[in-house]
Amino acid sequence: MNIWVAVILFAIGIVLVMKGGDAFVDAATWIAKAAGIPTFIIGATIVSIATTLPELITSVIAAARGQNDMAIGNAVGSVIANTGLILALSLIFMSISIVRKEYIKQCAILVVCAALLWIGSLSGQLAPWASVLLFLLFVGFMALNVVNAKNQISDVDDKVVVNKKEAIMNVAFFVLGAAGIVIGSTFLVEGGTTIAAFLKVPERIVAVTMVAIGTSLPELVTTITAIRKKESSLSIGNIVGANIIDLSMILPICSIVSGRPLPIEGKCLTVDLPACLAIIAIALIPLLVRQKSSKVQGLAVVLSYAVYLFLTIV
Repeated sequence: MNIWVAVILFAIGIVLVMKGGDAFVDAATWIAKAAGIPTFIIGATIVSIATTLPELITSVIAAARGQNDMAIGNAVGSVIANTGLILALSLIFMSISIVRKEYIKQCAILVVCAALLWIGSLSGQLAPWASVLLFLLFVGFMALNVVNAKNQISDVDDKVVVNKKEAIMNVAFFVLGAAGIVIGSTFLVEGGTTIAAFLKVPERIVAVTMVAIGTSLPELVTTITAIRKKESSLSIGNIVGANIIDLSMILPICSIVSGRPLPIEGKCLTVDLPACLAIIAIALIPLLVRQKSSKVQGLAVVLSYAVYLFLTIV
Protein backbone atom coordinates (compact mmCIF):
# COMPACT_ATOMS: atom_id res chain seq x y z
CA MET A 1 0.00 0.00 0.00
CA ASN A 2 1.27 3.49 -0.91
CA ILE A 3 2.28 5.53 2.15
CA TRP A 4 0.03 8.45 1.19
CA VAL A 5 -2.92 6.09 0.78
CA ALA A 6 -2.10 4.70 4.23
CA VAL A 7 -2.02 8.20 5.77
CA ILE A 8 -5.36 9.07 4.12
CA LEU A 9 -6.90 5.79 5.30
CA PHE A 10 -5.60 6.45 8.81
CA ALA A 11 -7.15 9.95 8.84
CA ILE A 12 -10.47 8.65 7.42
CA GLY A 13 -10.38 5.92 10.06
CA ILE A 14 -10.13 8.48 12.87
CA VAL A 15 -13.09 10.46 11.46
CA LEU A 16 -15.21 7.30 11.01
CA VAL A 17 -14.39 6.10 14.52
CA MET A 18 -15.35 9.47 16.07
CA LYS A 19 -18.52 10.10 14.08
CA GLY A 20 -19.55 6.45 14.14
CA GLY A 21 -19.04 6.35 17.90
CA ASP A 22 -21.22 9.43 18.43
CA ALA A 23 -24.02 8.04 16.26
CA PHE A 24 -23.82 4.61 17.87
CA VAL A 25 -23.96 5.91 21.46
CA ASP A 26 -26.90 8.25 20.74
CA ALA A 27 -28.87 5.58 18.86
CA ALA A 28 -28.11 2.85 21.40
CA THR A 29 -29.27 5.15 24.21
CA TRP A 30 -32.53 5.95 22.38
CA ILE A 31 -33.22 2.29 21.57
CA ALA A 32 -32.57 1.24 25.17
CA LYS A 33 -34.95 3.92 26.48
CA ALA A 34 -37.57 2.94 23.90
CA ALA A 35 -37.24 -0.66 25.08
CA GLY A 36 -38.00 0.46 28.63
CA ILE A 37 -34.51 0.05 30.08
CA PRO A 38 -34.06 2.50 33.00
CA THR A 39 -31.91 5.53 32.26
CA PHE A 40 -29.51 4.81 35.11
CA ILE A 41 -28.70 1.37 33.67
CA ILE A 42 -28.19 2.86 30.20
CA GLY A 43 -25.71 5.42 31.49
CA ALA A 44 -23.89 3.00 33.75
CA THR A 45 -23.47 0.18 31.23
CA ILE A 46 -24.41 0.82 27.59
CA VAL A 47 -22.90 4.30 27.27
CA SER A 48 -19.79 3.36 29.30
CA ILE A 49 -19.01 0.42 27.05
CA ALA A 50 -20.02 2.16 23.82
CA THR A 51 -17.59 5.03 24.35
CA THR A 52 -14.70 2.54 24.42
CA LEU A 53 -15.80 0.72 21.25
CA PRO A 54 -13.10 2.39 19.08
CA GLU A 55 -10.34 0.91 21.25
CA LEU A 56 -12.15 -2.44 21.54
CA ILE A 57 -12.84 -2.94 17.83
CA THR A 58 -9.38 -1.72 16.79
CA SER A 59 -7.63 -4.12 19.19
CA VAL A 60 -9.92 -7.06 18.35
CA ILE A 61 -9.35 -6.61 14.60
CA ALA A 62 -5.59 -6.46 15.20
CA ALA A 63 -5.68 -9.58 17.44
CA ALA A 64 -7.74 -11.50 14.87
CA ARG A 65 -5.04 -10.73 12.29
CA GLY A 66 -2.28 -11.87 14.60
CA GLN A 67 -1.00 -8.30 15.07
CA ASN A 68 -0.68 -8.66 18.84
CA ASP A 69 1.65 -5.67 19.31
CA MET A 70 -0.97 -3.46 17.65
CA ALA A 71 -3.79 -4.93 19.79
CA ILE A 72 -1.96 -4.57 23.10
CA GLY A 73 -0.29 -1.28 22.21
CA ASN A 74 -3.62 0.32 21.32
CA ALA A 75 -5.34 -0.77 24.55
CA VAL A 76 -2.48 0.14 26.90
CA GLY A 77 -1.47 3.21 24.88
CA SER A 78 -5.04 4.53 25.01
CA VAL A 79 -4.98 4.35 28.82
CA ILE A 80 -1.63 6.16 28.90
CA ALA A 81 -2.89 8.85 26.47
CA ASN A 82 -6.19 9.22 28.34
CA THR A 83 -4.33 9.82 31.60
CA GLY A 84 -1.06 11.44 30.60
CA LEU A 85 -2.52 13.79 28.01
CA ILE A 86 -6.28 14.14 28.33
CA LEU A 87 -6.75 13.96 32.12
CA ALA A 88 -3.68 16.18 32.47
CA LEU A 89 -5.49 18.88 30.46
CA SER A 90 -8.28 18.79 33.04
CA LEU A 91 -5.80 19.11 35.90
CA ILE A 92 -4.08 22.07 34.22
CA PHE A 93 -7.09 24.03 32.94
CA MET A 94 -9.72 23.28 35.59
CA SER A 95 -9.85 23.77 39.31
CA ILE A 96 -10.96 20.30 40.42
CA SER A 97 -12.35 19.48 43.82
CA ILE A 98 -13.56 15.96 44.56
CA VAL A 99 -15.10 14.01 47.42
CA ARG A 100 -12.70 11.14 48.01
CA LYS A 101 -15.33 8.53 48.85
CA GLU A 102 -17.08 9.14 45.51
CA TYR A 103 -13.97 8.22 43.49
CA ILE A 104 -11.89 5.92 45.70
CA LYS A 105 -13.47 2.63 44.54
CA GLN A 106 -13.21 3.39 40.83
CA CYS A 107 -9.64 4.68 41.16
CA ALA A 108 -8.66 1.61 43.21
CA ILE A 109 -10.11 -0.69 40.53
CA LEU A 110 -8.11 1.16 37.86
CA VAL A 111 -4.82 0.86 39.78
CA VAL A 112 -5.47 -2.84 40.48
CA CYS A 113 -6.25 -3.45 36.78
CA ALA A 114 -2.98 -1.80 35.68
CA ALA A 115 -0.94 -3.69 38.31
CA LEU A 116 -2.66 -7.01 37.57
CA LEU A 117 -2.08 -6.62 33.83
CA TRP A 118 1.63 -6.00 34.41
CA ILE A 119 2.09 -8.84 36.93
CA GLY A 120 0.02 -11.22 34.81
CA SER A 121 2.25 -10.54 31.79
CA LEU A 122 5.68 -11.02 33.40
CA SER A 123 5.94 -14.48 31.86
CA GLY A 124 5.90 -12.93 28.38
CA GLN A 125 2.21 -13.51 27.76
CA LEU A 126 -1.05 -12.48 29.37
CA ALA A 127 -1.69 -15.41 31.70
CA PRO A 128 -5.19 -16.98 31.53
CA TRP A 129 -5.69 -16.40 35.28
CA ALA A 130 -4.95 -12.70 34.79
CA SER A 131 -7.47 -12.49 31.94
CA VAL A 132 -10.13 -14.08 34.17
CA LEU A 133 -9.39 -11.73 37.08
CA LEU A 134 -9.37 -8.69 34.77
CA PHE A 135 -12.75 -9.64 33.35
CA LEU A 136 -14.14 -10.17 36.86
CA LEU A 137 -12.96 -6.64 37.71
CA PHE A 138 -14.81 -5.41 34.62
CA VAL A 139 -18.02 -7.13 35.81
CA GLY A 140 -17.52 -5.69 39.28
CA PHE A 141 -17.00 -2.20 37.85
CA MET A 142 -20.20 -2.45 35.82
CA ALA A 143 -22.10 -3.59 38.93
CA LEU A 144 -20.65 -0.67 40.91
CA ASN A 145 -21.77 1.72 38.16
CA VAL A 146 -25.32 0.37 38.29
CA VAL A 147 -25.49 0.64 42.09
CA ASN A 148 -24.09 4.20 42.09
CA ALA A 149 -26.40 5.29 39.29
CA LYS A 150 -29.44 3.76 41.00
CA ASN A 151 -28.62 5.62 44.22
CA GLN A 152 -28.45 8.91 42.31
CA ILE A 153 -31.52 8.38 40.12
CA SER A 154 -34.24 11.01 40.25
CA ASP A 155 -37.90 10.16 40.65
CA VAL A 156 -38.64 11.30 37.10
CA ASP A 157 -37.11 9.09 34.44
CA ASP A 158 -36.78 10.00 30.77
CA LYS A 159 -39.57 8.65 28.63
CA VAL A 160 -39.29 8.03 24.93
CA VAL A 161 -42.40 8.31 22.80
CA VAL A 162 -41.81 5.90 19.96
CA ASN A 163 -42.94 6.74 16.46
CA LYS A 164 -42.15 4.77 13.33
CA LYS A 165 -40.05 7.45 11.62
CA GLU A 166 -37.86 8.09 14.66
CA ALA A 167 -37.47 4.36 15.31
CA ILE A 168 -36.29 3.72 11.73
CA MET A 169 -33.91 6.67 11.94
CA ASN A 170 -32.32 5.50 15.21
CA VAL A 171 -31.98 1.91 14.02
CA ALA A 172 -30.29 3.25 10.88
CA PHE A 173 -27.92 5.41 12.99
CA PHE A 174 -27.21 2.39 15.21
CA VAL A 175 -26.24 0.24 12.21
CA LEU A 176 -24.33 3.02 10.42
CA GLY A 177 -22.55 4.02 13.64
CA ALA A 178 -21.45 0.44 14.31
CA ALA A 179 -20.32 0.11 10.68
CA GLY A 180 -18.39 3.39 10.96
CA ILE A 181 -16.54 2.14 14.04
CA VAL A 182 -15.69 -1.22 12.45
CA ILE A 183 -14.61 0.24 9.10
CA GLY A 184 -12.74 3.12 10.75
CA SER A 185 -10.94 0.72 13.10
CA THR A 186 -9.95 -1.45 10.13
CA PHE A 187 -8.53 1.63 8.38
CA LEU A 188 -6.61 2.55 11.54
CA VAL A 189 -5.04 -0.90 11.76
CA GLU A 190 -4.22 -1.13 8.04
CA GLY A 191 -2.98 2.45 7.81
CA GLY A 192 -1.02 2.18 11.04
CA THR A 193 0.63 -1.06 9.93
CA THR A 194 1.71 0.47 6.60
CA ILE A 195 2.98 3.64 8.28
CA ALA A 196 5.01 1.55 10.74
CA ALA A 197 6.55 -0.44 7.88
CA PHE A 198 7.34 2.74 5.91
CA LEU A 199 8.98 4.44 8.90
CA LYS A 200 10.76 1.19 9.76
CA VAL A 201 9.52 1.31 13.35
CA PRO A 202 7.85 -1.50 15.33
CA GLU A 203 4.05 -1.69 15.13
CA ARG A 204 4.01 -1.25 18.90
CA ILE A 205 5.34 2.33 18.59
CA VAL A 206 2.65 3.33 16.09
CA ALA A 207 0.03 1.57 18.23
CA VAL A 208 0.90 3.29 21.54
CA THR A 209 1.20 6.72 19.90
CA MET A 210 -0.77 7.41 16.71
CA VAL A 211 -3.41 4.67 16.98
CA ALA A 212 -3.88 5.07 20.74
CA ILE A 213 -4.32 8.84 20.50
CA GLY A 214 -6.62 8.42 17.49
CA THR A 215 -8.95 6.03 19.32
CA SER A 216 -8.83 8.28 22.42
CA LEU A 217 -10.21 11.30 20.54
CA PRO A 218 -13.78 10.75 21.88
CA GLU A 219 -12.43 11.14 25.42
CA LEU A 220 -10.46 14.22 24.31
CA VAL A 221 -13.62 15.81 22.87
CA THR A 222 -15.51 15.01 26.09
CA THR A 223 -12.72 16.56 28.17
CA ILE A 224 -12.58 19.73 26.08
CA THR A 225 -16.36 20.04 26.48
CA ALA A 226 -16.02 19.50 30.23
CA ILE A 227 -13.30 22.17 30.46
CA ARG A 228 -15.48 24.62 28.53
CA LYS A 229 -18.48 23.91 30.78
CA LYS A 230 -16.34 23.61 33.96
CA GLU A 231 -17.70 20.10 34.60
CA SER A 232 -14.62 18.46 36.14
CA SER A 233 -16.48 15.38 37.40
CA LEU A 234 -17.59 14.61 33.84
CA SER A 235 -14.00 14.57 32.63
CA ILE A 236 -12.52 12.54 35.51
CA GLY A 237 -15.37 10.03 35.65
CA ASN A 238 -15.31 9.50 31.89
CA ILE A 239 -11.55 8.93 31.73
CA VAL A 240 -11.30 6.66 34.79
CA GLY A 241 -14.22 4.57 33.52
CA ALA A 242 -12.83 4.34 29.98
CA ASN A 243 -9.42 3.29 31.32
CA ILE A 244 -10.90 0.52 33.49
CA ILE A 245 -12.83 -0.88 30.53
CA ASP A 246 -9.77 -0.62 28.25
CA LEU A 247 -7.65 -2.68 30.66
CA SER A 248 -10.20 -5.13 32.06
CA MET A 249 -12.34 -5.95 29.01
CA ILE A 250 -10.37 -5.38 25.80
CA LEU A 251 -7.29 -7.55 26.38
CA PRO A 252 -9.18 -10.60 27.76
CA ILE A 253 -11.45 -10.43 24.69
CA CYS A 254 -8.39 -10.14 22.43
CA SER A 255 -7.01 -13.31 24.07
CA ILE A 256 -10.24 -15.14 23.23
CA VAL A 257 -10.19 -13.84 19.64
CA SER A 258 -6.57 -14.84 19.11
CA GLY A 259 -7.30 -18.32 20.51
CA ARG A 260 -4.35 -18.29 22.89
CA PRO A 261 -2.81 -16.14 25.65
CA LEU A 262 -1.65 -12.84 24.19
CA PRO A 263 2.16 -12.69 23.83
CA ILE A 264 3.55 -9.55 25.47
CA GLU A 265 6.56 -8.00 23.72
CA GLY A 266 9.61 -7.09 25.83
CA LYS A 267 9.30 -3.29 25.46
CA CYS A 268 5.67 -3.49 26.50
CA LEU A 269 6.76 -5.24 29.71
CA THR A 270 9.65 -2.91 30.48
CA VAL A 271 8.24 0.43 29.24
CA ASP A 272 4.50 0.50 28.42
CA LEU A 273 2.98 -1.36 31.38
CA PRO A 274 5.21 0.24 34.07
CA ALA A 275 4.55 3.67 32.51
CA CYS A 276 0.82 2.99 32.49
CA LEU A 277 0.83 2.21 36.22
CA ALA A 278 3.16 5.10 37.07
CA ILE A 279 1.22 7.75 35.13
CA ILE A 280 -2.07 6.58 36.65
CA ALA A 281 -0.52 6.85 40.14
CA ILE A 282 0.89 10.34 39.48
CA ALA A 283 -2.48 11.53 38.18
CA LEU A 284 -4.81 10.00 40.75
CA ILE A 285 -3.06 9.50 44.11
CA PRO A 286 -2.36 13.21 44.86
CA LEU A 287 -5.89 14.04 43.71
CA LEU A 288 -7.38 11.49 46.12
CA VAL A 289 -5.12 12.53 49.01
CA ARG A 290 -5.64 16.31 48.66
CA GLN A 291 -9.18 16.05 47.21
CA LYS A 292 -8.29 18.85 44.83
CA SER A 293 -6.06 19.35 41.81
CA SER A 294 -3.23 21.73 41.06
CA LYS A 295 -1.63 22.96 37.86
CA VAL A 296 1.72 21.62 39.11
CA GLN A 297 0.26 18.13 39.32
CA GLY A 298 -1.15 18.47 35.80
CA LEU A 299 2.21 19.57 34.46
CA ALA A 300 3.88 16.64 36.26
CA VAL A 301 1.49 14.23 34.54
CA VAL A 302 2.18 15.80 31.13
CA LEU A 303 5.92 15.63 31.80
CA SER A 304 5.67 11.94 32.72
CA TYR A 305 3.78 11.32 29.47
CA ALA A 306 6.46 13.20 27.52
CA VAL A 307 9.19 11.09 29.18
CA TYR A 308 7.25 7.95 28.24
CA LEU A 309 7.00 9.07 24.60
CA PHE A 310 10.73 9.83 24.55
CA LEU A 311 11.60 6.37 25.94
CA THR A 312 9.21 4.79 23.45
CA ILE A 313 10.45 6.56 20.32
CA VAL A 314 14.22 6.63 20.92
